[in-house]
Amino acid sequence: MTSSVEYLGNLRTTATHLASEKIIITDAPVDNHGKGEAFSPTDLVATALASCLITIMGIKARNLEVDIDGTKAEVTKVMGTEPRRIVEVKIDVFFPKSFDEKTQKILEKAGLTCPIANSLHPDLNQRIRFIWPS
Repeated sequence: MTSSVEYLGNLRTTATHLASEKIIITDAPVDNHGKGEAFSPTDLVATALASCLITIMGIKARNLEVDIDGTKAEVTKVMGTEPRRIVEVKIDVFFPKSFDEKTQKILEKAGLTCPIANSLHPDLNQRIRFIWPS
């Protein structure tokens, strides 16, 4: 098993990663009857996409012997209705330093092919921008 999830009531869960025993709390969002006091499950999906693409870029950066420490992503999730679902995830990835154009393109391609990007439904618009310093 990877994790266990427990419903705590009031539209809140705890998810425990079994190998590390780290815990994530989720709340339903305010626009869906919740308190919005923690990540919603759909927030986690959008955030996981950003985390995954940066992790895969980190693996590629290590192989290329370049350092992307300090790279950050800003994530925006857009919900749709009927059915209620994520329709778009916008991610802006900010790098603390630039590399030659070839290295940057290799890193970007690696990020865009992360396992979560490849697992999400093709109807979900993934708008990902890579922002390199001048």
